[in-house]
Amino acid sequence: MKSKSSDTERYLSTSNRITGFLVVGIGALALIDIVVEWRSASGLLVACVIGILMVLAYVFLIRPSVTLSPEHILLRNHLRDYEIPWSKVTGVDVADILRVHAGDNKFRAPGVVLVMRDVRKQRVGGARLPEDSSISRADFVVDRIETHMSQYGEQAGGEVVTTWARPELIAIGVLAVVAVVAALLR
Repeated sequence: MKSKSSDTERYLSTSNRITGFLVVGIGALALIDIVVEWRSASGLLVACVIGILMVLAYVFLIRPSVTLSPEHILLRNHLRDYEIPWSKVTGVDVADILRVHAGDNKFRAPGVVLVMRDVRKQRVGGARLPEDSSISRADFVVDRIETHMSQYGEQAGGEVVTTWARPELIAIGVLAVVAVVAALLR
């Protein structure tokens, strides 16, 4: 039996992920300091606020990605996931962000973005863009999606499935409730 992981390709913004992991790491150090030094209702309140900021850093910087598989394309946005069967995908382009067209609908995917510096260089026509620029990377992802469209687009489809990022939303909700309780107990 063939492994699913060899059939899938995942694309995401490396710089956003690095920044996100740095923010989450600094937040974790702050939480450790609070647990060691500041065990009170005020410390719990501050810990919850830091926890919410860590979850938001994860949601906005680490979570977004584009995953290609033989069955569908999965767009993981900040708070929602779109699972689009290849038979529904009618096109793809990049403006400032990757956009996947499915009939009349356009789904934006912040996992693949253009860096404005690269866009300005391309407009001016000055120095040649390096091979690892965001434009060449986005073009590569567009080419891969178009290849998957032609290869798997004839399969019997399904419907576009939209799901919410439940674990992240639950974590923010729980931390917010605990923060409110801690604020009332101060």
